[in-house]
Order: sequence, then C-alpha cells, then structure tokens
Amino acid sequence: MSAHPMIDIKNVHKSFGPKVVLDGVDLSIARGESVVVIGGSGTGKSVLLKSILGILRPEKGSIKVDGEEVIGMRAKDRDRMMLKFGMLFQGAALFDSLKVWENVAFGLIQGRGMDRVGARAVAIEKLAQVGLAESTGELFPAELSGGMQKRVALARAIAASPDIIFFDEPTTGLDPIMADVINDLIVKCTKELGATALSITHDMASARKIADRIAMLYKGRLIWVGPAKDIDHSGNEFVDQFIHGRAEGPIKMELRA
Repeated sequence: MSAHPMIDIKNVHKSFGPKVVLDGVDLSIARGESVVVIGGSGTGKSVLLKSILGILRPEKGSIKVDGEEVIGMRAKDRDRMMLKFGMLFQGAALFDSLKVWENVAFGLIQGRGMDRVGARAVAIEKLAQVGLAESTGELFPAELSGGMQKRVALARAIAASPDIIFFDEPTTGLDPIMADVINDLIVKCTKELGATALSITHDMASARKIADRIAMLYKGRLIWVGPAKDIDHSGNEFVDQFIHGRAEGPIKMELRA
C-alpha cells in the first residue's frame, strides 16, 4: 500500500472572470476512503470535480491523483489517468439509443478496446452486482424507472473496476426509499472494489450513509472537514444550518436581480 493519498488537493484556486469559485481548497483523500463534499448549489462542488478530472484548469495550486500532478498534464498522460476513474453522473446520463448493456459496457468498448462479447459479459456481471437481471441488459433506458436508470449508471461507473469513483448528486430525483437503496449499493460496490470514492451532494441522508468523512464547501473554501459521525456536533454554525436545512442562519440565499 502506497504512502501517498489517492487524491491530494493543495491550495487550489479557480475563478471565472471576477467570480472566485475555489479560493484555496485543501483536501486529502486516502486510498479506499469515501469522502463526500456537501454545500449549496453554486458553491463550486462540480468545479472541484472537473478540476480533479482535468476538464477545468485551476489558476493556482496542486492536484495529485495517485501521486501524479494533474494540473497541466499532457493530453496523452491525462487519457491514461482517466482510466483510473469511474463516474456516476447526475441524472444517470445514459445514452438513449444504446441498450442497457451497451451503456454499461461503453467505456470498456470505446475506452479500452474490449470486444463486444467480452464487454457484454462484464456488463451483465456488473448489472447483477447492482441487483438487475440479465434481461434488463436488452432494454433501452427509456423503458426503465428512475431508480433502475441510477442502478445502470452505477453499473457503468464500476464496469472497469476503477481505482476512483466520482458520484455527482447520486440520489437526485429519487424518492427517499430508492435513494436509500442506491446509497446502500454505492457503499457495497465501492467496498467490493476497494475503490476511493469522492461524492458531491446536498442530500444529507446520502452523505451520512456513504461517507467516511464529510467536507463542507462554502464560498470557495472547505469550512469543515471531519468524520461523518461528527457532523451533528461540528461546532460550526454554517454546517449546522446546512445539515438541518434552516432558512435562518449565517448562510444567506443570494437573490439574483
């Protein structure tokens, strides 16, 4: 086991024109750890994920993945680095024109050049891991409920047995029971893979269930980082207001003119 963190973020700054989105973010995620970043809409959670993936380039700071600096990484090296990642996108983001099994196998066929027969076998195995029958693989996404689409998206995220999985608002649009089912599957699948997980969400039930540690992003900074079990007595009034969903408190909703 290597000594360095799987993801190591140091003093990362990212702005869009005059708008500062990340203002000196520091976060270290150990191999096999599950960290959830919470925060309101527009606080920079997605920008942080995109910066780690190399989609956005911060103006300042360092982001290392498995010991390698990703800011300014050459395209060829980034393509290699991307093979370490699996991703569950907000809203599942399945391809409508592809069958379920083809969605799950997409990265195996397109990204890794696996033949369709082998890729289909892996896809069916991964569908079983998220509780879906082989016959589901022959359906199209439009024939599935929202909860089943999320399961397919999870199967796709774990298809290539990635080292790191990102979960972007994994329970959005689901009823509380189906959300809990998805949370349980996320915990099960990441543990089985031994993967490092980084999630962004504002669903506190989800954060409590899937996180080893929780970090809260507010105005471009991580204002609290700690074990999930400590979130209810963080001693931070911003965190307290957010996790209890109170309108009154130090966090003010910005009204747009």
